[in-house]
Amino acid sequence: MDDRGLKDRHSAKWAVYPPDVLPAWVAEMDFPLAEPIKAALHDAVERDDAGYLGPDLFGVPDALAEFAERRLGWSVDPAQVVCATDVMVGAEESLKALTEPGAGVIVTPPVYPPFFHDVRRAGRKVVQVPLIDGDLDLEGLERAFAAGAQALLLCNPHNPLGRVWRRETLEAVADIAADHDAWVVSDEIHGPLVLEGEFTPFLTVSQRGVALTSASKAFNLAGLKLGMIVTAGGEARDRIATLPEDLHWRAGYFGAIAAEAAFRDGDEWLDGVLSTLDDNRRLLGELLASRLPQVGYVAPQASFLAWLDCRALGLGDDPGEAFLERGRVALSRGLDFGAQGAGHARLNIGTGPDVIEEAVSRMAAAPTR
Repeated sequence: MDDRGLKDRHSAKWAVYPPDVLPAWVAEMDFPLAEPIKAALHDAVERDDAGYLGPDLFGVPDALAEFAERRLGWSVDPAQVVCATDVMVGAEESLKALTEPGAGVIVTPPVYPPFFHDVRRAGRKVVQVPLIDGDLDLEGLERAFAAGAQALLLCNPHNPLGRVWRRETLEAVADIAADHDAWVVSDEIHGPLVLEGEFTPFLTVSQRGVALTSASKAFNLAGLKLGMIVTAGGEARDRIATLPEDLHWRAGYFGAIAAEAAFRDGDEWLDGVLSTLDDNRRLLGELLASRLPQVGYVAPQASFLAWLDCRALGLGDDPGEAFLERGRVALSRGLDFGAQGAGHARLNIGTGPDVIEEAVSRMAAAPTR
């Protein structure tokens, strides 16, 4: 990986901070794009094919279904795939279709920051049921549903902890939701990036919900804008069918081209990324044990995001601020993931080992300056 090439990028990860800051924050990986994706995009440019996506998703639903069966053990009906601009637009629109205005929607902090914002943008009320020791609080979910919450916005696998929920846990969640005629909207964007354990798509344990997915995280295509809403039929399918057609027109045509190529021909590239991420999570553990042993770290079971407990460093509620100001390394602020993120920060390991080593080195210097 060419450091000069990374610094020449104009995406958010490399453009937001000054050049002397090492970015290890937003969920962009630094790896080169998969060659099949590059080829598909180049072909579209060469034929001057850059129009609207519209309602015709050409091969994307079929490619997703083949990928899901092959890689995730999940049978997806292509006819039950609806596109959206991205996964969080899909979450917002799904909540509008499945719940009543003003209804409570459960989130499980610390959790992906847009969960809080998009529930409110959907005109619903955020109901927090925090994780307990890194696991879902089933009794808390029961109480929240009993008190009137109509849906759970689930992060599966979990961001920022990188937890891969066990099948029996998701079965219990499904039973609790069903007992209260509630819904589960499952964000599964990190599903293809499982490093340890077995990913369980929510729709394999219940039809009372929708799954949100995309090629954007696994194949580093966030800027091309295409998310997908998947149902397993029944009432969920009927409700999602009422979503506005604008969801198609506002999605990215290049996003669809890239997603089809990724799902059909990206396995070899993805396998390489998974191997690298597996090495990187171990490397981070070794570096922290050597340079910052006070930092609590549990290697993520999925994805390229590491959740760091920095409370023992005495850097206050926002250790990321000290790392930035004193070490010139940018991490994601733990407080953005909810009050439970106080004293924490999120580090991106979707990069080369040299970048991870430099990030930890800069972090280690920050508390002493």
